[in-house]
Amino acid sequence: MGDMYAVDLALNLRATVPSAVVDELRWHLGTAAGQAEGAPGAPADELTDPDGAFPLLAERGPAWRIGGLLVGELHRTACGWALTARQEVHAECLSDLDPILEQLARHSSTEGVIGQIRFYEDHVPELLISESGTLVRMALKLDEVRAVQAYLPR
Repeated sequence: MGDMYAVDLALNLRATVPSAVVDELRWHLGTAAGQAEGAPGAPADELTDPDGAFPLLAERGPAWRIGGLLVGELHRTACGWALTARQEVHAECLSDLDPILEQLARHSSTEGVIGQIRFYEDHVPELLISESGTLVRMALKLDEVRAVQAYLPR
């Protein structure tokens, strides 16, 4: 049994996001200048800093447990930044991910759902919501999902 979680993020960041936050995000995406000779998606062990931290959003290619692909992109837009990431994160690393998620919510121009986290064996995710710059987690319950599905047209 694995301890992997699917982490999906899709949000916009305001143009006023501090450069230090963008730099940290780039580091976690594995795209920071000078990092593993600038190779995006380099294996995490090549990107580990002296404190033992490693990028949480840097993997690319086929997912090991969650299916689909692992991606992570940050692009400058006319209104700020656009971020999309889909990663497998080990349970031991979730506490390292929390400060990143809180920063993203704080600087997000996206109100509402900015992502989700799901244990790879579960069917229903926990939603990550930005409410006026505060990260709110909403655990969905399978019974509630089934009740909503009963009312959807087929």
